[in-house]
Amino acid sequence: MKPTAILLLHCPDQQGIITELTKFITDNQGNIVYLDQYVDRQDGMFFMRIEWELDSFLIPREKIKEYIDTLYSQRYNMVCNLYFNEVRPRMAIFVSKMSHCLYDLLARYNAGEWNVDIPCIISNHESLRYVAEQFDIPFHVWSINKDHSNKDEVEQAEIELLRKEKVTFIVLARYMQIISEKMINEYPNHIINIHHSFLPAFIGAKPYHQAWERGVKIIGATSHYVTTELDAGPIIEQDVVRITHKDTPESLMLKGRDLEKIVLSRAVTKHIERKVLTYKNKTIIFS
Repeated sequence: MKPTAILLLHCPDQQGIITELTKFITDNQGNIVYLDQYVDRQDGMFFMRIEWELDSFLIPREKIKEYIDTLYSQRYNMVCNLYFNEVRPRMAIFVSKMSHCLYDLLARYNAGEWNVDIPCIISNHESLRYVAEQFDIPFHVWSINKDHSNKDEVEQAEIELLRKEKVTFIVLARYMQIISEKMINEYPNHIINIHHSFLPAFIGAKPYHQAWERGVKIIGATSHYVTTELDAGPIIEQDVVRITHKDTPESLMLKGRDLEKIVLSRAVTKHIERKVLTYKNKTIIFS
């Protein structure tokens, strides 16, 4: 894989942005290998992801962001983030007692599907230590008291570990604890959760039981970034599966767990590939 730079940006829509940026790249002998853009006509906003090879690029990689900020960011009122494909994201996984999402994530990681490192798995229970040991990944447990009296202390210890391991994003693989504002502020739009319903329907506890009682014909799963408003962060991925009157709450749970694995992994894939751009409380998912 050749080294590339990836630029994700958004700004008010105006003439010349694509021309200026592609000219900047090609004038400096960069070969563009990906370009996708979208205009939100209601808000008048422009979004783009552009990737180019660095083999012959004239500007040193440590100076590229500085050039872009100087030449374009202020001129176009542009918000942009620059990544390099050789810099592997570092993903921490948070779990509780359910293993289905954890196994799926680790299987994909072990199979080499993702350009990512997993330096640690964090839990509030010992239950899944054996899974981490199967994949030879350090497993850390901090138990949280029933009255949550030690939650601040636990989260501070977790944050210190995440900083030490240089974690760049977090995946909540059915982690059954509410994440505090302090943790969210450490990783804004970088904590991915899987919710076992098709949000915003059937929010809260026991969504499969709610779906069964309502007699729905489809159930779903939603992966989203975590914000301080519970289950209301920017949605990355969703999917549904058809059900019938013959299903029970137990069969819905089995079907739902299969769906949760797929939806969460799709969201993680998009994040690792730097194809998700957040704006307000929405996401732009590049192809």
